[in-house]
Amino acid sequence: MKCLVTGGNVKVLGKAVHSLSRIGDELYLDPLEDGLSLRTVNSSRSAYACFLFAPLFFQHYQAATPGQDLLRCKILMKSFLSVFRSLAMLEKTVEKCCISLNGQSSRLVVQLHCKFGVRKTHNLSFQDCESLQAIFDPASCPHMLRAPARVLGEAVLPFPPALAEVTLGVGRGHRVILRSYHEEEADSTVKAMVTEVCLGEEDFQQLQAQEGVAITFCLKEFRGLLSFAESANLNLSIHFDAPGRPAIFTIKDSLLDGHFVLATLSETDSYSQDLGSLERHRPVPQLQAHSTPHPDDFASDDIDSYMIAMETTIGNEGSRVLPSISLSPGPQPPQSPGPHSEEEDEAEPSTVPGTPPPKKFRSLFFGSILAPVGSPQGPSPVLAEDSEGEG
Repeated sequence: MKCLVTGGNVKVLGKAVHSLSRIGDELYLDPLEDGLSLRTVNSSRSAYACFLFAPLFFQHYQAATPGQDLLRCKILMKSFLSVFRSLAMLEKTVEKCCISLNGQSSRLVVQLHCKFGVRKTHNLSFQDCESLQAIFDPASCPHMLRAPARVLGEAVLPFPPALAEVTLGVGRGHRVILRSYHEEEADSTVKAMVTEVCLGEEDFQQLQAQEGVAITFCLKEFRGLLSFAESANLNLSIHFDAPGRPAIFTIKDSLLDGHFVLATLSETDSYSQDLGSLERHRPVPQLQAHSTPHPDDFASDDIDSYMIAMETTIGNEGSRVLPSISLSPGPQPPQSPGPHSEEEDEAEPSTVPGTPPPKKFRSLFFGSILAPVGSPQGPSPVLAEDSEGEG
């Protein structure tokens, strides 16, 4: 693989890497016939991000040399981020960037051509891997918002940098409400400060959502995508369903596609129901009635049989890696604590520091072999489970 990035596109590539670094510690680099794909997933598998740069984004793009198979690799995010650490330096001094992938030497070579003939060469070691593939379909979500990234970026400015989660909802008059989310603790007598921002329907290019619907997701990853979309002056679309189902954030233009898939809180508590001027009793989305399985549907089955490896080999190497398979949650956790089976305990991943917080978000697994009971015929869904075992 060999590609050449010139002009302002070098900074665009650097900003994309900065956005991905907010999510995962490893970067999956996958050169395809349809462009260069950069993907990552966080350690708890509750956030996934993908940028696909079209061949026209590059001055020169060659996915593979004649007679050779397409290579794909996985490298440490910190290693690749160090090349694009200073965005100001990229804009002022770097004229072009050449990226080449050599399978024989197991090296990813990134060469920066700077002013006055200065060249900076970075040799990064990588590991051969299979393609990281998430399964989702924005079109299957009943609710969708689209607005300029600048509008949403200004809306999240009042929230403190340390805030972990934010709740997005639609209130009376189709006002879009963003409110800081804080986990309530029974033994805490200190009330946290709540920040709320309201946006009118006129601020959105498209608003297709029921009044009273609300979801809660991590703010850190959302800010990462907003920062990139604002710099590129792009519109941001938010596709979401009932609480507990992943929210899909998309940006798109003629040269690149971006997808962020973030887990949402599965529990429906009084805090989110009392979101600003939202309805006290939220209507249940119609899609939830037939596509969300009952917890008992999977009680007697091994949860491992509903998961496939996160890293799966793509059948059609030349196809555009923006999957269009519906994503739906796994069985909802019970409202009251109860005993867990040994199989469930083994399937639950270990606690990992960072976002999203444990016991609140669900892990997004990247595939399934069985469809949920009662769901319409279609592609396999992605299942989810608690991101931490018994506390």
